[in-house]
Amino acid sequence: MTHQFVALTPEQKKELSSIAQRIVAPGKGILAADESVGTMGKRLQKINVENTEEHRRIFRQLLFSTDASVSNCIGGVIFFHETLYQKSDAGVLFPKLVKDKGIIVGIKVDKGTAPLAGTDGETTTQGLDGLAERCAQYKKDGADFAKWRCVLKISDSCPSTLSIMENANVLARYASICQQNGLVPIVEPEILPDGDHDLKRCQYATEKVLAAVYKALNDHHVYLEGTLLKPNMVTAGHACTKKYTPQDIAMATVTALRRTVPASVPGICFLSGGQSEEEASVNLNAINLCPLHKPWKLTFSYGRALQASALSAWGGKPGNIEASRKAFFERAKINGLASKGEYVPSGKTDTHASQSLFTESYVY
Repeated sequence: MTHQFVALTPEQKKELSSIAQRIVAPGKGILAADESVGTMGKRLQKINVENTEEHRRIFRQLLFSTDASVSNCIGGVIFFHETLYQKSDAGVLFPKLVKDKGIIVGIKVDKGTAPLAGTDGETTTQGLDGLAERCAQYKKDGADFAKWRCVLKISDSCPSTLSIMENANVLARYASICQQNGLVPIVEPEILPDGDHDLKRCQYATEKVLAAVYKALNDHHVYLEGTLLKPNMVTAGHACTKKYTPQDIAMATVTALRRTVPASVPGICFLSGGQSEEEASVNLNAINLCPLHKPWKLTFSYGRALQASALSAWGGKPGNIEASRKAFFERAKINGLASKGEYVPSGKTDTHASQSLFTESYVY
């Protein structure tokens, strides 16, 4: 039996645990504003706005300068590298703008997916080279947590054992490096919603993937109390003809998590995975109302499902900034309530909030 050498000091563990707990304090979740330049370009294209650094800065400033009370429902914001070094119109660095509201700053540290040879189009995620140095620099520049996304898919031959093991080990190595540098790692093994598989198939795949991820995290001596998980909800494939209720999704999701995720993990922050804004909120609410015992905080880490209405309301026009901020704030409040199982839909959902945000083979 190998001996575990001391990886983290008690002080380091205390800091990591404290950061994780603050991000997922009751009623709080994460705004994922870490879209790459290319992905942000696709978003801007939909509202006929040119993809320039200035336009990206303006939209992110709009989100980050929302009323300070947004900190009651947003505990953390994930930045993209470019955004971490941008400033507001008043010359304030964005991390300071966010921190002054009591919100914790995070950073996306992976470098995107790469093909996994010998598989049916499966991928792994690159970016481990130089990660320790990048993490150390990001910590100095104001970040306290990080995010790394691995992508898996469901098909007749997927997810393969090779893909599951490779991505689990990559996530574990990333998490270990982050913790050595004072960053709480968000572990994100996303199973894409592409396909026509049913709910049961997604639950089975999710359990297999999460079991492998936590085995790898344990093998790498990752301090679980200083991590957060960002998984997909258990949902049927986008092309599945059978429709499931939010309660069906909640039961399948919580069951999968109970079978695989240790109780020592402070919080599980779901990705929205192409669900509409309203769907993501309703399903999160149902998950929190699920009658099964749930030892972790169950909250959100949404990008599209927090920004779609705000982006449409803005439309690239200076005169629409307040309306856009209001749309973002409203969605953040709704998800804050959903993370406590307290969201009651009014039945008057805005058209934008009901639109599917699904994109095939979604990349950041």
